[in-house]
Amino acid sequence: MILNKKHFFIYFSIFFSGLIFSQGEEQDIVKVNNLEEVIVTGQYSPQSIKKSAHNVIVIKREQIENQAANNLADLLNFNLNLTIIPNSQTGKSTISFFGLDSQYFNILIDNIPLVSDNGLGNNIDLTQINLDDVERIEIVEGAMGVEYGANAVSGVINIITKKGIDSTWKIQTSLQEESVSNEYKWFDEGRHIQALNIGHNFNQNWFVRAGINRNQFAGFYNDKQGKNHYLNDGLRGYDWLPKTQINTNALLNYKKKNFKLFYKFEYFNEVINYHDAAVRANIDTQSQTSNPSATDRIFTTNRFVNNLNVNGQLNSGAHYNASVSYQQQKRRLNEFNYFILSKEKSNETDELYQSSSVFFSKGSINNLVKNSSYNFLLGYETRLITGFDTQASGNVTQRDKKQSQNNYALFGSSEINLSNNMLLRPGIRYEYNSQFQSKLLGSISARYLMKNGFELRGNIGTSYRTPNFEELYYYFVDSNHDVRGNENLNPENGFTAFINLKKRSWFDTVSLLNTFKISYIDIKDRIDLAVINTTPLQFQYINIDAYKLWGMTLENRLKTNHWTLNLGATLQGISQIANAEANSKNDFLYSLQVNASGTYRIKKWQTALTVLLKHNGKQQNYTATGTDSNGNALFSKTTTDAYSWLDASIKKSFLNKTVQVTIGGRNLLDVTNVNISSSANEAIHASNNNSLLLGYGRSYYLKLLYNLKF
Repeated sequence: MILNKKHFFIYFSIFFSGLIFSQGEEQDIVKVNNLEEVIVTGQYSPQSIKKSAHNVIVIKREQIENQAANNLADLLNFNLNLTIIPNSQTGKSTISFFGLDSQYFNILIDNIPLVSDNGLGNNIDLTQINLDDVERIEIVEGAMGVEYGANAVSGVINIITKKGIDSTWKIQTSLQEESVSNEYKWFDEGRHIQALNIGHNFNQNWFVRAGINRNQFAGFYNDKQGKNHYLNDGLRGYDWLPKTQINTNALLNYKKKNFKLFYKFEYFNEVINYHDAAVRANIDTQSQTSNPSATDRIFTTNRFVNNLNVNGQLNSGAHYNASVSYQQQKRRLNEFNYFILSKEKSNETDELYQSSSVFFSKGSINNLVKNSSYNFLLGYETRLITGFDTQASGNVTQRDKKQSQNNYALFGSSEINLSNNMLLRPGIRYEYNSQFQSKLLGSISARYLMKNGFELRGNIGTSYRTPNFEELYYYFVDSNHDVRGNENLNPENGFTAFINLKKRSWFDTVSLLNTFKISYIDIKDRIDLAVINTTPLQFQYINIDAYKLWGMTLENRLKTNHWTLNLGATLQGISQIANAEANSKNDFLYSLQVNASGTYRIKKWQTALTVLLKHNGKQQNYTATGTDSNGNALFSKTTTDAYSWLDASIKKSFLNKTVQVTIGGRNLLDVTNVNISSSANEAIHASNNNSLLLGYGRSYYLKLLYNLKF
């Protein structure tokens, strides 16, 4: 703990040294305007990031290309307050955002939430989001419940797709080959990615684009022997499951002076192969032969997305924006008895395993009053969700019990310019949910532009999380178990407060951005699995917990004609309280994250060199390790060891960016398993050590990209 504080105050000193050093410099207004980024997330209309009431983090297309990132999991691993959580056995990667899992924030594509196996906008598998058609990514931290409704407790991630090109035709094709640790062979081992994208401007109004991407991950053996291993020694299969993804998309964009329309279609297909380690010998005593077999599974996911958006300006000057979306995601389970030597199947079943169908509509209008110091926005949102999740709800879903949830919302906010530099943005949202109680959400954001390049922003707001399928409908009851969901659960209630101070400075060809953030999140009625009866032993999901987080973050960016350097650190304290447990601990447990990155551009050679580093400090939490004499649970600390990620790449363009070659390495510090240790309270239990599989070791990649414009 002392070491964490020491590191934190070192970066705190660096930050304020930058502020003091740059305070005396005057801004070059022309240069400021040229550097400003335009954002759309949470805005009334596209505007510069400096004018936004929210603090918005922007990841540009250049960074995506420098990392040769194919999906969102490749890209976000180095951001502070974000932690990628991979699951080698399901093939999924999700995010922990401010210590909260992927149920507490929304992932949007062009401001429309993306469907998942059992929800909308949350619980998204990051490996399923392809980045070929992405222009930039905008991340807003803090409660966005007024703007985006349920499950936007810790923030939103908005993926902005490309909607135009700078030529009549653009054909882009790429090939990427990547090792998985020290495993690589054509088709059989490693990672193999192929992509083709075609864009065409018919005229100044009409643009169309279509693309396809195939991503084959051949799995990670890690001393296991693959699907053809026929001995019952626990070595059959893979540590990371093989999977193949195909992503196709098409976009039609129309724009005129005061009117824009775009329609996007996407079809996604994923096949994951599971090979069981338990092998049956199947000995034939008469012929003295054996035909070993195992129970294998194939999971197939299909996702269809249809998004339509229109926005523009009426003759009165009012701005409108409306979106309609129909999305569907289905996952099938094909299970069979696989005879390893003869490669035959028997006892094969095929069933629909998970399903989500979503109709989404959202619209807003603002600028109804022509007043330079005052503006307000009115909007509506509708979500109609139908689906089921066999994995999450067990026997209940086996009886074909589909669930539906309809959500209707009205929201409004206003922007009040108290002066040229001071902006207030209060907002309110009313939501009616067909399954849960209606909710009234509120927020207020403020922005103050001070002298010498200082920007101060603050945001407080409320949001909530709806219970998922497992918490509502899980049912696993037999002679030894009784674990059930609870259809009477209440949504969790979240409150957040964020303060953000920025300092922008310019020195001739050098720009400096220093950021200091304070964050606070408080969640009540948190859902957890609890003992509701001791004899017989019964478990059920109930609203019993509370969660609190506070944190401080420092980020510093220096940019010149050739260099972009970033250095940051965040210290988080998390308290998780089990209100129903007599021995529950409510101490704040602290963790530290540090990141650094650098990109050096050699314009003459059309070359960029990039290095990214992130250190995740030790993480602790309390877990139940036994019971006392009264039957109350006892808790002890569980510690996940610190680990670090390091990536590096070189990107080189040829023939005026017609050909682009990127060579790099991921996970250069060779992280695979991270130790988890726990010591029980006194002598109740002995020490226990486990490990968490986080990575598949050091890997290298080569990406070739060809751009044809005419």
